[in-house]
Amino acid sequence: MGKTKSEKDNWDANLYDIKHSFVSKYGDSLVEMLEPKAGEKILDLGCGTGDLAKKLSDCKIDVVGIDKSANMIKQAKSKYPNIKFSVQDAIDLSYNNEFDAVFSNATLHWVKPPKKALTCIYNSLKHGGRFVAEFGGKGNVHTITNEIIIQINKAGIEFKKEHFPWFYPSIAQYSSLMEEVGFRVILAQHFDRPTELTGDSGLKNWIDMFASNMFEDIPNDKKDFIITNVEDNLKEVLYKDGNWIADYKRIRVIGIKE
Repeated sequence: MGKTKSEKDNWDANLYDIKHSFVSKYGDSLVEMLEPKAGEKILDLGCGTGDLAKKLSDCKIDVVGIDKSANMIKQAKSKYPNIKFSVQDAIDLSYNNEFDAVFSNATLHWVKPPKKALTCIYNSLKHGGRFVAEFGGKGNVHTITNEIIIQINKAGIEFKKEHFPWFYPSIAQYSSLMEEVGFRVILAQHFDRPTELTGDSGLKNWIDMFASNMFEDIPNDKKDFIITNVEDNLKEVLYKDGNWIADYKRIRVIGIKE
């Protein structure tokens, strides 16, 4: 999550921790890429319920965790009361030359406009500071979201583009935006990362957690009907050995403020 889901805070922090802990677990290797050093000051942008901020704190990092969701921040503070957490929007940061690094896992695909967020990130860093991030890239969960749109339209409801909440850029798009705000891009990767959604209800849980914006203004009974049709149509494609496998495609970037 700094996850711009909507102006309402629809994030269920307990469900996030119980059913979607994979978000933080997949972030462990990103922490390794960050190479945090004791004594550094690092901003965890989109900290969610704080698990990766805690990992950084355990490395003797002065970590600050921010997220747009008050529900997430409340949970993070409850879990890790000794870490600094606050509710902030990634496109409206006021930090200036303050951090050795900005770290962000599974957040920036929620943030629009992306260039405004990158400008805030750049300004937050000290000279020579690094920006290390992973988020959804071009084609991320396309199989799932495309089927949702098909089933919404089949239910006699016109899907509105503004209800698609994510920004899934290519490497070229995002690297160019980073360079425009001043970063030297030293790493940009786009890769497949099939992601297990545990159990028979894994896909529905994922949709409820992350894709509720796609169902804005749709009554709950119709929403349930549409999701059932999505599950039925995707079972042969994405359901294997008792679990759903989401078609994640990720981008990883490292930029340096020079």
